[in-house]
Amino acid sequence: MKKDPLKVAEEMQKVVEQMRLDDLQEAPELANELFECDCCAQTKPLAGSIQYGNYRLCNDCVLLAEVGFELGKIKDIEELMVQMEDKRLEVLCEYIKQDEQRAKN
Repeated sequence: MKKDPLKVAEEMQKVVEQMRLDDLQEAPELANELFECDCCAQTKPLAGSIQYGNYRLCNDCVLLAEVGFELGKIKDIEELMVQMEDKRLEVLCEYIKQDEQRAKN
């Protein structure tokens, strides 16, 4: 039986949101702790993030990973990292542009 992608996404969204809320309940200071997601390269809250092998993913990328796993779209985290490469480069290029702009001012 084929899984309904929308239903899977909705269910996983609830799961990862609960993970974030659980993290904040256990350690409220995580609300102010940020890190650079290895998957999307954005600075995101540590709450709800997960370590997959060598990579720490933000809550949003955890959702992408878990939906991908559940739907059989990716078999491991490496595949997601490859698929997200363009997004990471985009974010890094934007950061460099902003940094150069700040240096000029």
